[in-house]
Amino acid sequence: MSDTPPDRLSTNPKSPHFDAEALQRGVGIRFKGAEKTNVEEYCVSEGWVRMAVGNSRDRFGNPMTVKASGPVEPYFRDAVADEDKPSDN
Repeated sequence: MSDTPPDRLSTNPKSPHFDAEALQRGVGIRFKGAEKTNVEEYCVSEGWVRMAVGNSRDRFGNPMTVKASGPVEPYFRDAVADEDKPSDN
């Protein structure tokens, strides 16, 4: 797997943009420069994220979401964790 996250990713297994391998590796999202932990789906090329709103659910049990536009910066969390480890020199 490459070191760059996919252009578009969803946490919903029913979505065509669902990628279990990338999600298991751990994808972090910076949206408008702030770290977001409630992102359900994102698209870098189109510049939007879909975020969960509270604990509300729709009639199918899916989280209620809101779509926001702006700069999206995805990254793999394990790459950041590797950089923070001290080297044995």
